Amino acid sequence: MEFSRQLYAISEALDRAELAALKFLSLEHVPVRKQEAIEEPKAFFQVLLEKGMIEAGDLAFLRELLYRINRMDLLAAQLGSSREAMERELQIPGRARVSQFRYLLFQLSENITKEEMKCFKFLLGKELPKCKLSPETTMLDVFIEMEKKGILGEDNLTVLKTLCEKIDKSLLKKIEEYELNLFGEEEMLVTEGQRSSTEVTEVASLPLCLEAYKMTSRPRGVCLILNNHNFAKARKAVPELKKMNDRNGTDVDAAALSKVFGTLHFIIKEYKDLTAEEIRKIVNIYRCQDHNDKDCFVCCVLSHGKKGVIYGVDGQEVRIQELTTSFTGQNCHSLAGKPKVFFVQACQGDARQKGVTIETDSGEQDSSLEADARFQLECIPSEADFLLGMATLQDYVSYRSSSQGSWYIQSLCQHLENSCPRGEDILTILTAVNQEVSRKIDKQNAAKQMPQPSFTLRKKLIFPVN
Repeated sequence: MEFSRQLYAISEALDRAELAALKFLSLEHVPVRKQEAIEEPKAFFQVLLEKGMIEAGDLAFLRELLYRINRMDLLAAQLGSSREAMERELQIPGRARVSQFRYLLFQLSENITKEEMKCFKFLLGKELPKCKLSPETTMLDVFIEMEKKGILGEDNLTVLKTLCEKIDKSLLKKIEEYELNLFGEEEMLVTEGQRSSTEVTEVASLPLCLEAYKMTSRPRGVCLILNNHNFAKARKAVPELKKMNDRNGTDVDAAALSKVFGTLHFIIKEYKDLTAEEIRKIVNIYRCQDHNDKDCFVCCVLSHGKKGVIYGVDGQEVRIQELTTSFTGQNCHSLAGKPKVFFVQACQGDARQKGVTIETDSGEQDSSLEADARFQLECIPSEADFLLGMATLQDYVSYRSSSQGSWYIQSLCQHLENSCPRGEDILTILTAVNQEVSRKIDKQNAAKQMPQPSFTLRKKLIFPVN
Protein backbone atom coordinates (compact mmCIF):
# COMPACT_ATOMS: atom_id res chain seq x y z
CA MET A 1 0.00 0.00 0.00
CA GLU A 2 2.84 2.39 0.83
CA PHE A 3 4.45 1.67 -2.56
CA SER A 4 1.20 2.38 -4.44
CA ARG A 5 0.63 5.53 -2.40
CA GLN A 6 4.09 6.82 -3.31
CA LEU A 7 3.53 6.27 -7.02
CA TYR A 8 0.09 7.86 -6.89
CA ALA A 9 1.34 10.93 -5.03
CA ILE A 10 4.23 11.41 -7.47
CA SER A 11 2.01 10.95 -10.52
CA GLU A 12 -0.45 13.56 -9.25
CA ALA A 13 2.37 16.09 -8.87
CA LEU A 14 3.78 15.77 -12.40
CA ASP A 15 2.63 17.92 -15.33
CA ARG A 16 2.62 17.00 -19.04
CA ALA A 17 6.03 18.52 -19.76
CA GLU A 18 7.59 16.61 -16.88
CA LEU A 19 5.97 13.38 -18.05
CA ALA A 20 7.43 13.99 -21.51
CA ALA A 21 10.84 14.50 -19.92
CA LEU A 22 10.57 11.24 -17.94
CA LYS A 23 9.56 9.35 -21.08
CA PHE A 24 12.46 10.82 -23.04
CA LEU A 25 15.01 9.97 -20.34
CA SER A 26 13.70 6.39 -20.31
CA LEU A 27 14.00 5.74 -24.05
CA GLU A 28 16.87 3.27 -23.58
CA HIS A 29 14.49 1.16 -21.48
CA VAL A 30 11.03 1.90 -22.92
CA PRO A 31 11.03 2.30 -26.72
CA VAL A 32 9.13 5.04 -28.54
CA ARG A 33 6.54 2.59 -29.83
CA LYS A 34 5.66 1.55 -26.28
CA GLN A 35 5.57 5.17 -25.11
CA GLU A 36 3.14 6.43 -27.74
CA ALA A 37 0.06 5.34 -25.79
CA ILE A 38 1.29 6.84 -22.49
CA GLU A 39 -0.55 10.09 -21.76
CA GLU A 40 -0.42 10.25 -17.98
CA PRO A 41 2.18 9.52 -15.29
CA LYS A 42 0.24 6.56 -13.86
CA ALA A 43 0.43 4.76 -17.20
CA PHE A 44 4.14 5.52 -17.41
CA PHE A 45 4.78 4.05 -13.96
CA GLN A 46 2.75 0.97 -14.92
CA VAL A 47 5.06 0.38 -17.91
CA LEU A 48 8.12 0.76 -15.67
CA LEU A 49 6.63 -1.83 -13.33
CA GLU A 50 6.04 -4.23 -16.22
CA LYS A 51 9.61 -3.72 -17.42
CA GLY A 52 10.98 -4.39 -13.93
CA MET A 53 12.54 -0.93 -13.82
CA ILE A 54 10.80 -0.09 -10.53
CA GLU A 55 9.32 -2.29 -7.84
CA ALA A 56 8.52 -2.18 -4.15
CA GLY A 57 11.79 -1.83 -2.29
CA ASP A 58 13.72 -0.74 -5.38
CA LEU A 59 12.94 2.78 -6.58
CA ALA A 60 16.50 3.68 -7.63
CA PHE A 61 15.48 4.37 -11.24
CA LEU A 62 12.54 6.55 -10.17
CA ARG A 63 14.82 8.48 -7.81
CA GLU A 64 17.24 9.08 -10.66
CA LEU A 65 14.47 10.26 -12.99
CA LEU A 66 13.15 12.78 -10.47
CA TYR A 67 16.69 13.98 -9.82
CA ARG A 68 17.33 14.40 -13.56
CA ILE A 69 14.21 16.56 -14.06
CA ASN A 70 15.06 18.55 -10.92
CA ARG A 71 11.98 17.59 -8.85
CA MET A 72 13.89 17.62 -5.57
CA ASP A 73 10.69 18.25 -3.66
CA LEU A 74 9.21 14.92 -4.73
CA LEU A 75 12.55 13.20 -4.28
CA ALA A 76 12.65 14.32 -0.65
CA ALA A 77 8.97 14.11 0.31
CA GLN A 78 8.05 10.83 -1.39
CA LEU A 79 11.32 8.90 -1.72
CA GLY A 80 13.32 10.15 1.26
CA SER A 81 16.35 11.23 -0.77
CA SER A 82 18.08 14.50 -1.65
CA ARG A 83 20.19 16.16 -4.32
CA GLU A 84 23.39 15.44 -2.38
CA ALA A 85 22.48 11.80 -1.81
CA MET A 86 21.71 11.29 -5.51
CA GLU A 87 24.95 12.95 -6.57
CA ARG A 88 26.86 10.51 -4.37
CA GLU A 89 24.80 7.54 -5.58
CA LEU A 90 25.24 8.30 -9.28
CA GLN A 91 29.01 8.53 -8.89
CA ILE A 92 29.09 4.78 -8.22
CA PRO A 93 30.08 3.00 -11.49
CA GLY A 94 27.14 1.32 -13.19
CA ARG A 95 24.52 2.89 -10.89
CA ALA A 96 23.16 5.46 -13.38
CA ARG A 97 20.41 4.03 -15.59
CA VAL A 98 19.81 7.17 -17.68
CA SER A 99 22.50 7.35 -20.37
CA GLN A 100 24.81 10.35 -20.48
CA PHE A 101 23.74 10.92 -24.09
CA ARG A 102 20.04 11.00 -23.21
CA TYR A 103 20.66 13.34 -20.27
CA LEU A 104 22.75 15.66 -22.49
CA LEU A 105 19.85 16.02 -24.94
CA PHE A 106 17.44 16.71 -22.09
CA GLN A 107 19.75 19.41 -20.69
CA LEU A 108 20.05 20.99 -24.13
CA SER A 109 16.26 21.04 -24.50
CA GLU A 110 15.97 22.82 -21.14
CA ASN A 111 18.36 25.56 -22.31
CA ILE A 112 16.88 26.15 -25.76
CA THR A 113 14.55 29.16 -25.99
CA LYS A 114 11.37 29.25 -28.07
CA GLU A 115 13.07 31.41 -30.70
CA GLU A 116 16.04 29.06 -30.86
CA MET A 117 13.71 26.09 -31.24
CA LYS A 118 12.12 27.80 -34.24
CA CYS A 119 15.61 28.11 -35.74
CA PHE A 120 16.27 24.42 -35.17
CA LYS A 121 13.03 23.47 -36.91
CA PHE A 122 13.76 25.80 -39.82
CA LEU A 123 17.27 24.40 -40.36
CA LEU A 124 15.94 20.84 -40.16
CA GLY A 125 13.16 21.52 -42.67
CA LYS A 126 14.74 19.32 -45.34
CA GLU A 127 15.72 16.52 -42.95
CA LEU A 128 12.52 15.94 -40.98
CA PRO A 129 8.88 15.55 -42.09
CA LYS A 130 6.90 18.80 -42.03
CA CYS A 131 4.30 17.21 -39.75
CA LYS A 132 7.04 16.67 -37.16
CA LEU A 133 8.00 20.35 -37.18
CA SER A 134 4.65 21.88 -36.22
CA PRO A 135 4.41 24.56 -33.50
CA GLU A 136 3.27 21.87 -31.04
CA THR A 137 6.46 19.83 -31.54
CA THR A 138 8.80 20.14 -28.57
CA MET A 139 12.59 20.05 -28.69
CA LEU A 140 12.53 16.55 -27.22
CA ASP A 141 10.25 15.51 -30.10
CA VAL A 142 12.76 17.00 -32.55
CA PHE A 143 15.61 15.00 -30.99
CA ILE A 144 13.56 11.80 -31.24
CA GLU A 145 12.85 12.44 -34.93
CA MET A 146 16.54 13.15 -35.56
CA GLU A 147 17.41 9.80 -33.99
CA LYS A 148 14.81 8.03 -36.14
CA LYS A 149 16.35 9.58 -39.26
CA GLY A 150 19.82 8.45 -38.21
CA ILE A 151 21.25 11.97 -38.01
CA LEU A 152 21.64 11.92 -34.23
CA GLY A 153 23.10 9.29 -31.95
CA GLU A 154 25.49 8.70 -29.09
CA ASP A 155 28.41 8.61 -31.53
CA ASN A 156 26.76 10.76 -34.20
CA LEU A 157 26.64 14.35 -32.95
CA THR A 158 27.97 16.13 -36.05
CA VAL A 159 24.63 17.51 -37.26
CA LEU A 160 23.59 18.61 -33.76
CA LYS A 161 26.93 20.36 -33.20
CA THR A 162 26.63 22.17 -36.54
CA LEU A 163 23.13 23.39 -35.62
CA CYS A 164 24.19 24.52 -32.15
CA GLU A 165 27.20 26.38 -33.56
CA LYS A 166 24.87 28.38 -35.81
CA ILE A 167 22.18 28.99 -33.19
CA ASP A 168 23.83 29.19 -29.76
CA LYS A 169 27.52 28.46 -29.11
CA SER A 170 26.84 27.87 -25.41
CA LEU A 171 24.89 24.76 -26.45
CA LEU A 172 27.87 23.61 -28.52
CA LYS A 173 30.10 23.94 -25.46
CA LYS A 174 27.85 21.56 -23.51
CA ILE A 175 28.19 18.96 -26.26
CA GLU A 176 31.96 19.32 -26.38
CA GLU A 177 32.15 18.91 -22.60
CA TYR A 178 30.02 15.77 -22.90
CA GLU A 179 32.35 14.33 -25.56
CA LEU A 180 35.44 15.00 -23.49
CA ASN A 181 33.96 13.65 -20.27
CA LEU A 182 32.76 10.56 -22.12
CA PHE A 183 36.36 9.46 -22.57
CA GLY A 184 37.58 10.63 -19.17
CA GLU A 185 39.84 13.36 -20.60
CA GLU A 186 38.97 15.90 -17.94
CA GLU A 187 42.34 17.59 -18.31
CA MET A 188 41.57 18.35 -21.95
CA LEU A 189 38.70 20.67 -20.94
CA VAL A 190 41.21 23.47 -20.49
CA THR A 191 40.86 25.96 -23.35
CA GLU A 192 43.28 25.42 -26.20
CA GLY A 193 46.17 27.83 -25.98
CA GLN A 194 46.28 27.96 -22.17
CA ARG A 195 48.92 25.24 -22.08
CA SER A 196 52.44 25.06 -23.43
CA SER A 197 53.14 22.37 -26.01
CA THR A 198 54.94 20.40 -23.30
CA GLU A 199 51.88 20.42 -21.05
CA VAL A 200 49.63 19.30 -23.91
CA THR A 201 52.00 16.42 -24.66
CA GLU A 202 51.93 15.37 -21.02
CA VAL A 203 48.12 15.39 -20.94
CA ALA A 204 47.91 13.44 -24.19
CA SER A 205 50.15 10.75 -22.73
CA LEU A 206 47.91 10.15 -19.72
CA PRO A 207 46.02 6.85 -19.85
CA LEU A 208 42.30 7.12 -20.61
CA CYS A 209 39.87 6.17 -17.88
CA LEU A 210 37.60 4.19 -20.17
CA GLU A 211 33.89 4.17 -19.56
CA ALA A 212 32.00 0.88 -19.85
CA TYR A 213 29.09 0.37 -22.21
CA LYS A 214 25.72 0.49 -20.46
CA MET A 215 24.70 -3.08 -19.69
CA THR A 216 21.76 -2.88 -17.28
CA SER A 217 18.69 -3.69 -19.36
CA ARG A 218 16.79 -6.92 -18.73
CA PRO A 219 17.08 -8.67 -21.07
CA ARG A 220 20.44 -7.32 -22.24
CA GLY A 221 19.56 -8.03 -25.87
CA VAL A 222 19.30 -10.84 -28.41
CA CYS A 223 21.89 -13.58 -28.85
CA LEU A 224 21.30 -14.87 -32.38
CA ILE A 225 22.81 -18.30 -33.14
CA LEU A 226 23.02 -19.40 -36.79
CA ASN A 227 23.87 -23.10 -36.53
CA ASN A 228 24.43 -25.04 -39.76
CA HIS A 229 24.97 -28.78 -39.32
CA ASN A 230 23.56 -30.81 -42.22
CA PHE A 231 25.14 -30.02 -45.60
CA ALA A 232 23.54 -32.83 -47.64
CA LYS A 233 21.78 -30.24 -49.82
CA ALA A 234 25.08 -28.56 -50.61
CA ARG A 235 26.78 -31.82 -51.53
CA LYS A 236 23.90 -32.67 -53.85
CA ALA A 237 23.40 -29.24 -55.42
CA VAL A 238 27.02 -28.09 -55.89
CA PRO A 239 29.41 -30.70 -57.35
CA GLU A 240 32.57 -28.96 -56.14
CA LEU A 241 31.23 -29.17 -52.56
CA LYS A 242 30.72 -32.96 -52.64
CA LYS A 243 33.42 -33.40 -49.95
CA MET A 244 31.80 -30.92 -47.58
CA ASN A 245 31.00 -32.91 -44.44
CA ASP A 246 28.17 -32.40 -42.00
CA ARG A 247 29.38 -30.31 -39.06
CA ASN A 248 29.13 -32.90 -36.30
CA GLY A 249 29.68 -31.35 -32.88
CA THR A 250 28.18 -27.98 -33.80
CA ASP A 251 25.11 -28.64 -31.60
CA VAL A 252 27.47 -28.96 -28.62
CA ASP A 253 28.77 -25.46 -29.43
CA ALA A 254 25.25 -24.06 -29.87
CA ALA A 255 24.17 -25.53 -26.51
CA ALA A 256 27.19 -24.00 -24.75
CA LEU A 257 26.52 -20.58 -26.30
CA SER A 258 22.83 -20.77 -25.35
CA LYS A 259 23.70 -21.63 -21.76
CA VAL A 260 26.29 -18.93 -21.16
CA PHE A 261 24.46 -16.08 -22.91
CA GLY A 262 21.21 -17.13 -21.24
CA THR A 263 23.00 -16.76 -17.89
CA LEU A 264 24.13 -13.30 -19.03
CA HIS A 265 20.46 -12.32 -19.52
CA PHE A 266 20.28 -12.46 -23.31
CA ILE A 267 17.28 -13.71 -25.27
CA ILE A 268 18.52 -16.80 -27.12
CA LYS A 269 17.31 -17.24 -30.70
CA GLU A 270 18.80 -20.29 -32.43
CA TYR A 271 18.17 -21.20 -36.09
CA LYS A 272 19.42 -24.46 -37.56
CA ASP A 273 20.36 -25.61 -41.04
CA LEU A 274 19.60 -22.41 -42.94
CA THR A 275 19.99 -21.86 -46.67
CA ALA A 276 21.78 -18.71 -47.78
CA GLU A 277 18.51 -16.93 -48.43
CA GLU A 278 17.13 -18.01 -45.06
CA ILE A 279 20.22 -16.59 -43.36
CA ARG A 280 19.60 -13.24 -45.06
CA LYS A 281 15.92 -13.26 -44.06
CA ILE A 282 16.69 -14.07 -40.41
CA VAL A 283 19.35 -11.36 -40.20
CA ASN A 284 16.97 -8.85 -41.78
CA ILE A 285 14.28 -9.70 -39.21
CA TYR A 286 16.62 -8.79 -36.35
CA ARG A 287 17.99 -5.77 -38.22
CA CYS A 288 14.45 -4.39 -38.40
CA GLN A 289 13.58 -5.12 -34.77
CA ASP A 290 13.37 -2.31 -32.21
CA HIS A 291 16.41 -2.67 -29.92
CA ASN A 292 15.87 0.65 -28.11
CA ASP A 293 15.26 -1.02 -24.76
CA LYS A 294 18.25 -3.37 -25.19
CA ASP A 295 21.95 -2.71 -24.52
CA CYS A 296 23.69 -5.09 -26.90
CA PHE A 297 23.36 -7.49 -29.85
CA VAL A 298 25.25 -10.79 -30.19
CA CYS A 299 25.41 -13.01 -33.27
CA CYS A 300 27.16 -16.40 -33.32
CA VAL A 301 27.81 -18.01 -36.72
CA LEU A 302 28.56 -21.75 -36.84
CA SER A 303 28.98 -22.92 -40.42
CA HIS A 304 31.26 -23.87 -43.30
CA GLY A 305 32.70 -21.06 -45.38
CA LYS A 306 35.44 -19.80 -47.61
CA LYS A 307 37.21 -16.50 -48.18
CA GLY A 308 34.87 -13.72 -47.07
CA VAL A 309 31.67 -15.78 -47.02
CA ILE A 310 29.78 -18.46 -45.14
CA TYR A 311 27.77 -21.23 -46.77
CA GLY A 312 24.09 -21.90 -46.38
CA VAL A 313 23.23 -25.59 -46.17
CA ASP A 314 22.28 -25.36 -49.87
CA GLY A 315 25.88 -24.52 -50.80
CA GLN A 316 25.09 -20.90 -51.65
CA GLU A 317 27.22 -18.11 -50.25
CA VAL A 318 26.51 -15.19 -47.90
CA ARG A 319 29.16 -12.50 -47.45
CA ILE A 320 30.13 -12.06 -43.81
CA GLN A 321 30.35 -8.31 -44.34
CA GLU A 322 26.72 -8.39 -45.44
CA LEU A 323 25.79 -9.83 -42.03
CA THR A 324 27.83 -7.43 -39.91
CA THR A 325 27.01 -4.24 -41.82
CA SER A 326 23.30 -5.01 -41.45
CA PHE A 327 23.66 -3.78 -37.87
CA THR A 328 25.52 -0.50 -38.36
CA GLY A 329 23.88 2.60 -36.93
CA GLN A 330 22.67 3.58 -40.39
CA ASN A 331 21.03 0.21 -41.08
CA CYS A 332 19.77 -0.48 -37.54
CA HIS A 333 19.15 2.85 -35.79
CA SER A 334 18.13 1.33 -32.45
CA LEU A 335 21.58 -0.28 -32.06
CA ALA A 336 23.52 2.92 -32.79
CA GLY A 337 26.14 3.51 -30.11
CA LYS A 338 25.58 0.02 -28.65
CA PRO A 339 28.01 -2.91 -28.90
CA LYS A 340 27.43 -5.39 -31.74
CA VAL A 341 29.29 -8.65 -31.09
CA PHE A 342 29.93 -11.42 -33.65
CA PHE A 343 31.59 -14.77 -32.96
CA VAL A 344 32.43 -16.92 -35.97
CA GLN A 345 33.42 -20.60 -35.80
CA ALA A 346 34.86 -21.40 -39.23
CA CYS A 347 38.19 -21.84 -40.97
CA GLN A 348 39.83 -18.96 -42.79
CA GLY A 349 41.88 -21.08 -45.14
CA ASP A 350 43.37 -24.52 -45.77
CA ALA A 351 46.78 -24.10 -44.13
CA ARG A 352 47.61 -25.82 -40.86
CA GLN A 353 49.47 -23.72 -38.37
CA LYS A 354 52.69 -25.27 -37.08
CA GLY A 355 53.83 -24.70 -33.53
CA VAL A 356 57.41 -23.78 -32.80
CA THR A 357 57.40 -26.30 -29.99
CA ILE A 358 54.97 -29.20 -29.88
CA GLU A 359 53.70 -29.93 -26.39
CA THR A 360 51.23 -32.59 -25.30
CA ASP A 361 48.09 -31.37 -23.57
CA SER A 362 47.05 -33.26 -20.48
CA GLY A 363 44.50 -35.96 -21.29
CA GLU A 364 43.65 -37.46 -24.65
CA GLN A 365 42.47 -35.30 -27.51
CA ASP A 366 39.37 -36.41 -29.41
CA SER A 367 40.67 -38.11 -32.55
CA SER A 368 37.69 -37.01 -34.65
CA LEU A 369 38.89 -33.47 -35.34
CA GLU A 370 37.44 -31.72 -38.37
CA ALA A 371 38.07 -28.43 -40.18
CA ASP A 372 35.36 -25.90 -41.08
CA ALA A 373 36.16 -25.04 -44.72
CA ARG A 374 37.70 -21.64 -45.51
CA PHE A 375 36.95 -18.17 -44.18
CA GLN A 376 38.47 -14.70 -44.26
CA LEU A 377 38.58 -11.65 -41.96
CA GLU A 378 38.13 -8.10 -43.36
CA CYS A 379 34.47 -8.40 -42.43
CA ILE A 380 34.18 -5.94 -39.56
CA PRO A 381 32.53 -2.57 -40.39
CA SER A 382 34.68 0.54 -39.99
CA GLU A 383 31.94 2.02 -37.81
CA ALA A 384 32.40 2.09 -34.02
CA ASP A 385 31.06 -0.40 -31.46
CA PHE A 386 31.72 -3.69 -33.29
CA LEU A 387 33.57 -6.77 -32.05
CA LEU A 388 34.33 -9.70 -34.34
CA GLY A 389 35.76 -12.79 -32.66
CA MET A 390 37.31 -15.21 -35.18
CA ALA A 391 38.16 -18.83 -34.42
CA THR A 392 41.52 -18.64 -36.20
CA LEU A 393 43.97 -16.47 -38.12
CA GLN A 394 43.49 -15.71 -41.81
CA ASP A 395 44.49 -18.56 -44.16
CA TYR A 396 44.38 -21.23 -41.44
CA VAL A 397 41.98 -23.97 -40.40
CA SER A 398 40.12 -24.14 -37.10
CA TYR A 399 39.26 -27.34 -35.30
CA ARG A 400 36.00 -28.91 -34.19
CA SER A 401 35.55 -32.17 -32.33
CA SER A 402 32.54 -34.19 -33.48
CA SER A 403 31.75 -35.05 -29.85
CA GLN A 404 33.05 -32.14 -27.77
CA GLY A 405 32.49 -29.12 -30.04
CA SER A 406 35.05 -26.66 -31.40
CA TRP A 407 38.18 -25.59 -29.59
CA TYR A 408 37.30 -21.91 -29.94
CA ILE A 409 33.62 -21.85 -28.96
CA GLN A 410 34.09 -24.22 -26.04
CA SER A 411 36.98 -22.14 -24.68
CA LEU A 412 35.03 -18.90 -25.24
CA CYS A 413 32.00 -20.17 -23.34
CA GLN A 414 34.10 -21.50 -20.46
CA HIS A 415 35.96 -18.22 -20.03
CA LEU A 416 32.77 -16.17 -20.26
CA GLU A 417 31.21 -18.36 -17.59
CA ASN A 418 34.24 -18.03 -15.29
CA SER A 419 35.25 -14.41 -15.89
CA CYS A 420 32.00 -12.45 -16.30
CA PRO A 421 31.07 -12.87 -12.61
CA ARG A 422 34.43 -11.27 -11.77
CA GLY A 423 33.62 -8.23 -13.91
CA GLU A 424 36.33 -8.81 -16.53
CA ASP A 425 35.87 -7.08 -19.88
CA ILE A 426 35.45 -9.01 -23.13
CA LEU A 427 38.90 -8.17 -24.55
CA THR A 428 40.59 -9.56 -21.43
CA ILE A 429 38.45 -12.67 -21.77
CA LEU A 430 39.30 -13.11 -25.46
CA THR A 431 43.01 -12.79 -24.65
CA ALA A 432 42.63 -15.70 -22.22
CA VAL A 433 40.80 -17.66 -24.94
CA ASN A 434 43.72 -16.98 -27.31
CA GLN A 435 46.14 -18.36 -24.75
CA GLU A 436 44.13 -21.51 -24.07
CA VAL A 437 43.37 -22.40 -27.70
CA SER A 438 46.96 -21.72 -28.80
CA ARG A 439 48.14 -24.41 -26.38
CA LYS A 440 46.00 -27.11 -27.99
CA ILE A 441 47.39 -29.35 -30.73
CA ASP A 442 46.03 -31.47 -33.56
CA LYS A 443 48.27 -34.49 -32.96
CA GLN A 444 47.58 -36.08 -36.33
CA ASN A 445 48.93 -33.08 -38.25
CA ALA A 446 51.12 -31.56 -35.51
CA ALA A 447 49.13 -28.37 -36.09
CA LYS A 448 47.85 -25.61 -33.80
CA GLN A 449 45.23 -22.84 -33.84
CA MET A 450 45.28 -19.16 -32.85
CA PRO A 451 41.99 -17.19 -32.58
CA GLN A 452 41.88 -13.54 -33.58
CA PRO A 453 39.57 -10.79 -32.27
CA SER A 454 39.06 -7.56 -34.23
CA PHE A 455 37.16 -4.61 -32.83
CA THR A 456 36.12 -0.96 -33.05
CA LEU A 457 34.83 -0.77 -29.47
CA ARG A 458 35.05 2.66 -27.82
CA LYS A 459 34.42 1.55 -24.26
CA LYS A 460 34.95 -1.45 -22.05
CA LEU A 461 32.45 -4.21 -22.79
CA ILE A 462 31.47 -6.01 -19.60
CA PHE A 463 28.63 -8.53 -19.23
CA PRO A 464 27.36 -8.39 -15.62
CA VAL A 465 25.83 -11.61 -14.32
CA ASN A 466 23.52 -9.81 -11.88
